Amino acid sequence: MSGKVNRRKLLVGAGSAGLIASSGVAPAYAQNKRRLKMVTTWPKNFPGVGTAAESVAKRVEAMSEGELKIKVFAAGELVGAFEALDAVSTGSADLYHGADYYWQGKDPAYNFFTTWPMGMTATEFYSWIEFGGGQAFWDELASKFKVKPFVCGDTGTQSGGWFTKKIETLDDLKGLRMRMPGLGGEVIRRLGALPVVLSGGEIFQSLQSGAIDATEWIGPWNDQAFGFYQIAKYFYAPGFHEPNAALTLGINLDVWESLKPAHQEYIRVACQAETQRVRTQYFYNNAVAFQTLINKHGVEVNNFSPEIMDAVKKISADVLSELSQTSELAGRIYKSVQKHSELFNKWSLHADEGYMRMRRDG
Repeated sequence: MSGKVNRRKLLVGAGSAGLIASSGVAPAYAQNKRRLKMVTTWPKNFPGVGTAAESVAKRVEAMSEGELKIKVFAAGELVGAFEALDAVSTGSADLYHGADYYWQGKDPAYNFFTTWPMGMTATEFYSWIEFGGGQAFWDELASKFKVKPFVCGDTGTQSGGWFTKKIETLDDLKGLRMRMPGLGGEVIRRLGALPVVLSGGEIFQSLQSGAIDATEWIGPWNDQAFGFYQIAKYFYAPGFHEPNAALTLGINLDVWESLKPAHQEYIRVACQAETQRVRTQYFYNNAVAFQTLINKHGVEVNNFSPEIMDAVKKISADVLSELSQTSELAGRIYKSVQKHSELFNKWSLHADEGYMRMRRDG
């Protein structure tokens, strides 16, 4: 897309654009023990993304033999879902578990650390973070908000969404009110739809009342649990907007630096273990739920048309390019992402995709 970039209006996300500084000092250890508070962006006990926060907290407590204990608060229990970063940044909470593209209103570059349209798969993303320099970029960004971030889960390739009508042409998207956060929301806006940002706990009621016409959430497993199939019978897969969806454990930087080295390592290792567990958990349960939706609930599975996907690819490239111009840091991250996407794509075509094609075709 040509023309001057309007940096203030490029992206509309949750949260204010201001930077809030930490106002407290990290609490000290008491009798060799530490108690921390974690807020999340998820409904209480929600399978997968929600229980990941509880799982990592239990893992840290077990590894530290009770020296480091984390109390988890679901969205709304201590702060709202979209207030989690502010809570950790200011020190009113010690950690958060969520998806960092929720903070795009703080800095659009946060999108790079959850997912972006037509972007990396979960394996590619995690490879970039761990070995391609992604973590250093993320640390630089998050430090502005006094946070130390880690990947702590990934849902893998998400679904395209649930629709109350068939989406066959670009005209079918015009005026469609769809829940979709992040850069995916900007893409569908340019396709003529009206993106709406809602937390997970608000989606079903909004779909049921007609406040929205369509929604994406995660994939068959979680979507079935929310009962979207009861209202919207047209299911589209896969999701161009979220080829992966990395989850984040963010820790107040003062708290992080005050932890014992061993306790820092426990958190780091617990996040790595949880990332693997969540990825495989989603892959398995999505496969099971996908069949249930089709065979038991009569859901119609569709793919977006070539016309729609051609437009999506072009607009996605435009949106990402414009994002790269929002700051000097965003520009550096974009160059790294482009470089590694090209690198991974060449190998994936030869390896994973090549094998899957061979297995499918015999």
